Amino acid sequence: MLSFYYYREEGNSVPMVTGRSLLLLQNRLLPDGDARKKKNDSIRSAGGTENEVPTYKYNMNFEKVGKCIIINNKNFEPVTGMGVRNGTDRDADALFRCFRNLGFDVVVYNDCTCAKMQDLLKQASEEDHTNSACFACILLSHGEENCIYGKDGVTPIKDLTIHFRGDRCKTLLEKPKLFFIQACRGTELDDGIQADSGPINDTDANPRYKVPVEADFLFAYSTVPGYYSWRNPGRGSWFVQALCSILEEHGKDLEIMQILTRVNYRVARHFESQSDDPRLNEKKQIPCVVSMLTKELHFRK
Repeated sequence: MLSFYYYREEGNSVPMVTGRSLLLLQNRLLPDGDARKKKNDSIRSAGGTENEVPTYKYNMNFEKVGKCIIINNKNFEPVTGMGVRNGTDRDADALFRCFRNLGFDVVVYNDCTCAKMQDLLKQASEEDHTNSACFACILLSHGEENCIYGKDGVTPIKDLTIHFRGDRCKTLLEKPKLFFIQACRGTELDDGIQADSGPINDTDANPRYKVPVEADFLFAYSTVPGYYSWRNPGRGSWFVQALCSILEEHGKDLEIMQILTRVNYRVARHFESQSDDPRLNEKKQIPCVVSMLTKELHFRK
């Protein structure tokens, strides 16, 4: 018989198993006493072997770093109500150079419809990535929360990324799938808050274990949900400027989360809007990283 009691954490009541503690192993419950394991015995994990030490870095020793698709949407049909994204070509050019220097095979597509974006990413997911270490996609466009604009309308971001799930794109299984998204995620503006700070300037899959189909994705958004994303018509977007700058400096020596943390810092501290419209003046921005990566990622072999 199992008995339960509840403890409170962050305002939620969570059941705890008492009495004989249970070990969940290979989808069946085994009492600790029946295991008769000594304290120092090694435990076989799903898909692993005894005394196996996990590898916490993605394997980059492949023939290719991988493919990088840049979708650069600048001009939009009147039905969308979206204006021209001046400065985005500057972003696309800078990103092309940065990712090519990291070893990616980079392809740029301009002014894509929603259907074209779908086709491009579906086709990319169906390619053979066996000899590639990872995959990257960069979306430059107008956006809303959870959606991105094609030149003819809007489409959910998940409808574009779903093609690379582990159950659909087998040759990228357990390899990093990176998505960088420069787009608004709403209309809120960040006023910022004064602080005591400096000046402000503009692997191979093992069949014996399962892998979550949503694993090994990383989404780097230019802004947090609900907020506006800033772009300078002459210099490009704040997020891409910062991303390219950090990649040029540290792309081959820092881990991806270290890189993106520095991007966050640079956008947060080095950029502030200047506008004759007081509603748009002195506004701030912070990028947002959503990671399902399971290992550390370094862009070097």
